[in-house]
Amino acid sequence: QVQLVESGGGLAQPGGSLRLSCAASGFTFSSYAMSWARQAPGKGLEWVSGISSDGSDRLYADSVKGRFTNSRDNAKNTLYLQMNSLIPEDTALYYCAKPQVDCSGYVCYVRFPNEYDYWGQGTQVTVSS
Repeated sequence: QVQLVESGGGLAQPGGSLRLSCAASGFTFSSYAMSWARQAPGKGLEWVSGISSDGSDRLYADSVKGRFTNSRDNAKNTLYLQMNSLIPEDTALYYCAKPQVDCSGYVCYVRFPNEYDYWGQGTQVTVSS
């Protein structure tokens, strides 16, 4: 069965960094684009970033552009989110998600979240001094 397991969250100071990982299993990871999303306390689900199946195409929400880097290692079936220059507004539960059908770029964003069929359990990121 498909499993997505996030890890790497924690407490960081403003200006600090964290690296999230998402270990995937149960499907051909290298055949699917993947996305990161987050949900802050009391707010709705926000798409953060998407990456194409081969890692060559990446898209970011304006709120994280220039600070976060989405990457993947298809040999390890793992997705990463490097988060730098963290700000308190980045505090949220972070999820990785798999689309029902492979996509790329803006299409993956448009299809979020209704056309995504598997999600991880989330990893908490808290940015506070």
